Amino acid sequence: MRARLLVILLSLMTAALVVLGVPLARSVAEGRQQAMFLDRLGDTTRFAGVAGQNPGPDGTRALIDELVRYDQVYGVEAVVYDRTATVRAASRRPPITPDSRVRAQLDAALRGRAGENPGQIWPWQNRPLVIAEPVLSGGDVIGAALTVSPTDRLRGQVLRRWLLLGLGELAALLLCVAVALRLTRWLLAPIDSLDAVTHAIATGQLSTRVSERVGPPELRRLASAFNEMADHVQEVISQQRAFVADASHQLRNPLSALLLRIENIGLGLPPEWLDELEETRTEGRRLTEVLDELLALAQAEHAAIRPALFDVATVARERLSAWRPVAAARQIALTQAGLSEATGYADRTALGSALDAVVDNAIKFSPAGSTVEVTVLRDADAVRVVVRDEGPGVPPEELAAVGRRFWRSPRNVNVGGSGLGLSIAIALLGTSGGALAVALAEPTGLIVTLRIPRRPIVALEARTPPAKVSAS
Repeated sequence: MRARLLVILLSLMTAALVVLGVPLARSVAEGRQQAMFLDRLGDTTRFAGVAGQNPGPDGTRALIDELVRYDQVYGVEAVVYDRTATVRAASRRPPITPDSRVRAQLDAALRGRAGENPGQIWPWQNRPLVIAEPVLSGGDVIGAALTVSPTDRLRGQVLRRWLLLGLGELAALLLCVAVALRLTRWLLAPIDSLDAVTHAIATGQLSTRVSERVGPPELRRLASAFNEMADHVQEVISQQRAFVADASHQLRNPLSALLLRIENIGLGLPPEWLDELEETRTEGRRLTEVLDELLALAQAEHAAIRPALFDVATVARERLSAWRPVAAARQIALTQAGLSEATGYADRTALGSALDAVVDNAIKFSPAGSTVEVTVLRDADAVRVVVRDEGPGVPPEELAAVGRRFWRSPRNVNVGGSGLGLSIAIALLGTSGGALAVALAEPTGLIVTLRIPRRPIVALEARTPPAKVSAS
């Protein structure tokens, strides 16, 4: 939009400069020629008057002397013809041979027609200025006086004036460009802000708002209406998140009391009820885990970020060291590869918790005797922590659903869990401007990539947009 608006504004401004500049350039050329024409017309009229006062031999000799002096001083050839178009006096020998243009002027003068300004002589036309005046004696036309003026000086003057005019037009065009850029920036500032804020809100940065102090009044009203809508959306989502957190927290106490009562009841049950009791305990524990993960997810979404530069590889080593006993108990090798040092910019605690969720998920779905490999890599603008397992993975058609809340593959319904592990990791990464991507491994398993920025990201408001899970 910015480029199109600039093209429209600059096209209009350029057209206005051309519309003003072309007539002005033409007027300059016509004005200079008109001044030269009037000057030469006066000289030609004077020669015609002298030739008509004394048409005899003495007058002719005096006329020749005057024409020669005039030619020597001004470099303008002058010729006087008699009634039959025969040369009577000339400033040069041989006199000019009339071409079609000169002949037309001469014939008009012999018919008694006064000299007229010929067609405009442009700088690229190398032709002289020809003026002819009738010679009168007693009211009768007895000849014609003709001057042929070179136009080199005239064309040079016009070119210099055009050059100055062109420089002025160029300066005006540069000023128009500056005005167009500033006007475009002013007009599109609310739209640019609206675009950025819309993206931020769409990615979870709900506190971002559009400035209502820039741009034309119509766009300011649009920004105000958008901010009101964003306030309403933020309020609704905040209430929703608060409900999840409060519900998770409030349900834990009654659930704990319920499990305790089940344990007490189980003490007096006959042996044939023990299997049912154990299933009830299992479901109770599973419900407790779901409530705990819901509470963890709500806390992750409301977490206050404390981003800083730190070594991502060190955090990965620390978390793998904590998970190795769990992996060893399930006969799974937990290894780290890639860079030994890689600096990233994020919340260190949030990254550690997100990595915990991903590693926990990888160990949970990996078979005994397999390997979970964590590789630290570095790109131009981000550090990547790649977690690869050798579990069953998911079918390609289910890959897009990985990371969705409470989603679990139908192939893994017998594996414990609530389907919130990767969702929590996504929320935790998002607090620091990170991202999470999931891809299929060959021949089996999943590849989960945690992306951490290498440098601070300039945020529009207090929070950095949370990450979205994406399939690579």
